Parts: sequence; C-alpha cells; structure tokens
Amino acid sequence: MLHYTTIPVTAFQQNCSLVWCDETQQAAVIDPGGDLDQILAEVKQRELTLTQIWQTHAHIDHAGGTAELAAKLNLPIIGPHPADQFWIDGLAQQSKMFGFPPADAFTPTRWLHDGDTVTVGHSTLNVRHCPGHTPGHVVFHSPEIKRAFVGDVLFAGSIGRTDFPQGDHDTLIASITQRLWPMGDDTVFIPGHGPESSFGRERQSNPYVAGT
Repeated sequence: MLHYTTIPVTAFQQNCSLVWCDETQQAAVIDPGGDLDQILAEVKQRELTLTQIWQTHAHIDHAGGTAELAAKLNLPIIGPHPADQFWIDGLAQQSKMFGFPPADAFTPTRWLHDGDTVTVGHSTLNVRHCPGHTPGHVVFHSPEIKRAFVGDVLFAGSIGRTDFPQGDHDTLIASITQRLWPMGDDTVFIPGHGPESSFGRERQSNPYVAGT
C-alpha cells in the first residue's frame, strides 16, 4: 500500500511530498524545493529508503533542492516533461530572483510524458501531463489510494498562476477538466501549496473551475 506525508519547505511553504510503499519501505520524494535536512530527517524517522526524486515542474520552490539531493544520495531524477527544460536551465537565475539559496540546473534521468507510470516499491502511479502553469508540468495519480499529487495545477479554492513565461490560462483549465476530473470526484489531491481538497469539492465550489 502507498503512504505519503507532506513536508512544507522553503519560504514559499511548498508541499514537498514523501511517498512510500509500506511493504518495501522504499520511498520517493516529490518536489524537494529546499530544506533538505528537514526532508531527510523525515525519511530517517520513518526508517525509509529514499530511492528517487519525482518532479512535477521546475519552478524554484519545487526544484531548488533537486540537484543537490540527487548528487548527495546518487538518486535518479524522474520528470518533469521536457517542455520545462528552460525552467530547469534557469534555476540559478530563479534562485537569485526570489532570494532562494543557490540552485543548480540538472538533467532528469528520465523525462515524463502523458500516460507514463512511475513505481516506488510495489506501488505504481499514473503520470498525466498537465500544462498551463508551466508547459512541462506533470501530475502523479495513485488510483490505489485515490490520491493525486498535482503540484501547482490546482489548489483548494484556486488554480495555478499562468502569468509566468509559457503559462496559459486556457491550457491550464483544459488540463484540469480533461486530465484531473476523470480521476474521480472522490480523489483527494495534494497541491503544491495549502491544504488538501477533493476534485468533487473543487468542481462545486472553486470559482475558477466550478461547473466544469
């Protein structure tokens, strides 16, 4: 069975998620934006073996610690979609712009595309390409536990910003309605910031996507 815990990191309080298979104790970390000591303390406390990094997109608060963590523990970097290459290349510039610790660019071990899967231990999650916030944003969906790790695509009561380079509002709405909603109203999502919610709740009450 898949388990997860959320670790808010960086001054942006980005929801880094630790996901693991309870049979093998193998774990993956989603979006290690920073505060690596805090993330690794959680891994140690739960007696997990961290085996990989999964990346939803390459904004600094989600990817600022990725290169350092991969180098420190010799971990493969899985994702995001290749369309986020320019964001990865600009991580050093992003870190200066937003006052983050220096961040290095990285080369993903494996790029992700819509319809791919990722596996940790005995648990497999589906990958959906959900552009709009960034062009290469991906989402990880676990039908097993009815959870989706959606990065900055959708929030409780809001949606991701689309005013960054290569962001697009209509594309984001299409990603939400065509890629997220089919996962089911009872699916709970873990956003990149803020509290969890369900797709059903957002379809009813989120002013940006209500009734879609």
